[in-house]
Amino acid sequence: MRILIADIQGGRYSALFYCMKKIILLIIAFILVLAFSACTGDTLSGTTLTYGSSDIVRINPAMDEHGEINPLLFDGLTDRDKNNEIIPCLAESWVYDESNYTYTFSLRDDVKWHDGERFTAHDVKFTFEAIMNPDNHSEIASNYEEVESITVADDFTVSFRLSAPNFAFLDYMTMPILPEHLLAGENMQTSDFFLAPVGTGPYVIKEREEGQAIILTKNEGYFLGAAAIDNIVFRIVGDDISKALMLKSGELDLAQVSPADAQGIKEEPGLTVYRMKTADYRGIMYNFANEYWQRNADLIPAINYAVDRQSIADSVLLGCGQPAYSPIQLNKYNYDGVEKYEYNPARAEQLLLSAGCVKREDGFCYRNGEKIGFTVNVNADDRVRIDMAMAASQQLRAIGVDMKVAIPETVDWSAQEAYLIGWGSPFDADDHTYKVFGTGKGANYSSYSNPAADRYLTEARRTSDEALRADAYKNFQIEFANNPAYTLLCYIDALYAARDNISGIDKDVVLGHHGVGIFNNITEWTINN
Repeated sequence: MRILIADIQGGRYSALFYCMKKIILLIIAFILVLAFSACTGDTLSGTTLTYGSSDIVRINPAMDEHGEINPLLFDGLTDRDKNNEIIPCLAESWVYDESNYTYTFSLRDDVKWHDGERFTAHDVKFTFEAIMNPDNHSEIASNYEEVESITVADDFTVSFRLSAPNFAFLDYMTMPILPEHLLAGENMQTSDFFLAPVGTGPYVIKEREEGQAIILTKNEGYFLGAAAIDNIVFRIVGDDISKALMLKSGELDLAQVSPADAQGIKEEPGLTVYRMKTADYRGIMYNFANEYWQRNADLIPAINYAVDRQSIADSVLLGCGQPAYSPIQLNKYNYDGVEKYEYNPARAEQLLLSAGCVKREDGFCYRNGEKIGFTVNVNADDRVRIDMAMAASQQLRAIGVDMKVAIPETVDWSAQEAYLIGWGSPFDADDHTYKVFGTGKGANYSSYSNPAADRYLTEARRTSDEALRADAYKNFQIEFANNPAYTLLCYIDALYAARDNISGIDKDVVLGHHGVGIFNNITEWTINN
């Protein structure tokens, strides 16, 4: 089923089928509440935190870019402290030989997998070779493309020899390590292992109820010390309205909520809404593999000028966000002097006219007989993205661009014209730039190809000199603004609603894509009865 929303009048849109779907999902959610309670109500002992989660189809950190459940189950060789500085984790220490670009890690010898097997350097080698294997199509493979060889000296010593420097390499060693003894010979995309994986982390998967919940219990033998909360239940809700109602009814203890829902929740006794900064932005991603943009990419700057980002931040995010102009805007390497495409509809219309577009009586622009317009796809379960797309659609219609909004059941990435994308990383600037905008990289879903941008991103990755990196990222941002891959909209704050009896949530941490990162200090959390 494909639901297309195209009629917009006075700031409202015709979405009967969308609203019906929301009502049906709400009814289903309450049915699942009863079923879930019957299945698990008496099976957990000790303290339990119930988290409202979107559906988790698989848990595969080697192939997928992120996952909020990952830090509960896995560990990397390195980790990040509260200031995002790199610290040891599975690796006790490391040395770097600058003469041959080789990192050698000394591993802890007291770590076990959840099934009791010992963690060794062979697991490390297996994990990264799986990521780097082109047959596995990992979207994070470009993080490690300089790795020439991985050598296991003994069970607790492993070396990575690089072909060239990669300043972000230690950041990328936070990648969760996977068990060779359970995955050797398995398909890294389709293995059942990724439905309920085994890790080394502070929590163990006890049970998975497909479409309903993933139930975790604490790892009593965790090498960094057992967590205080005994159980964490990832309750599959997937609908903002249902999350808000279930928080109010006490069926959820924690969930990320929309700005609109947060307004009602913050008045509820026993609940606190945390407004947390993120490096998470939203934008219209253009598919340059689509013939439409091969003909019309020169019109994107006009589209950029026609979008009122501040209005979207105010009306959709209710002030919980800010206009976006750069994919590393909140990073220390941000260049404030870049073209920000501030709202200027007159400039947008001028650019359309100079590109050979003519506005007809129907109010839309045409070029060579073709109406200027496209369809942007949006996830059905993301109310904020839908509202952002609707607002942008109205603004573009005002200058004669017919942007329709579609809410498909599934997205055909190769055939679509555009998508309401979300990216953003609070870590090294290489993250979510090199693999997202580099030609042919694993997370470049727009098929964006810009040789100058490639060169600047590579220059920034290759050096540890702060001044040289700053200059390279400045040039990248200028190039990105001159030849945009996206129409950037807003950076968003993550709003989490939590029970007042939960302590330890780090409200000052800067979260990443989709608000990922709130669980990074989970072992410090407690529930006070």
